[in-house]
Amino acid sequence: MISPERLDAMQTAWVKLLERYGVTPADAYPAFDVLVAAYTAPERHYHNLEHLGEMFRVAGRLAPNIDDPSTVQLAIWFHDAVYDPRARDNELRSGELAVDFLGPIGVPASAIERVVRLVQATAHLTSMEPPTDRDTAALLDADLAILGAAEERYKRYARDIRQEYAWLPDAEYQKGRAAVLTKFLARPRLYHHLIAFEEGETRARANIAAELAELSSNR
Repeated sequence: MISPERLDAMQTAWVKLLERYGVTPADAYPAFDVLVAAYTAPERHYHNLEHLGEMFRVAGRLAPNIDDPSTVQLAIWFHDAVYDPRARDNELRSGELAVDFLGPIGVPASAIERVVRLVQATAHLTSMEPPTDRDTAALLDADLAILGAAEERYKRYARDIRQEYAWLPDAEYQKGRAAVLTKFLARPRLYHHLIAFEEGETRARANIAAELAELSSNR
């Protein structure tokens, strides 16, 4: 649950972000309302506004390593705009939503194309090779920053993810979740930028290992 004050701050930041593209506040508000409605849906236990807020904070810390901060911020806003844990095309549909909302209010096509590319990268389906551009690397680091969170925050994240998959039986969920976590552990490194790596890599691997152990014990 996000406080009214934080929601107001996010709205102000959204309007200022779109002003960089010449979009008026009146034109910016409708898209903001749609995004907030999506991220505050009752089934959003983790993929919600708190997640966005955490990503914005990480992106702020990585700002010196970001070439186009505006498109990264737009990508954060849209990357989970469509989130259905039963679907496999959430990032594709989220990118399409960005096109639908940003094009008509005057955001340049070149910027929208970059936003869509960034959003699609958050599917985390690429090879183990690091991204070739700094903005994608920063966005992915921000999206996975939760893995390196403090122990209690990570545990709450794990519980929230389970709630989003409440429709799955325990055994099926445990198997699928373990497979995802094991793939993360197999990567040479989870974080690409040095700041994110130094601050989160060791803790993220410890958090993932602890969750894997718990999943195994519950089988």
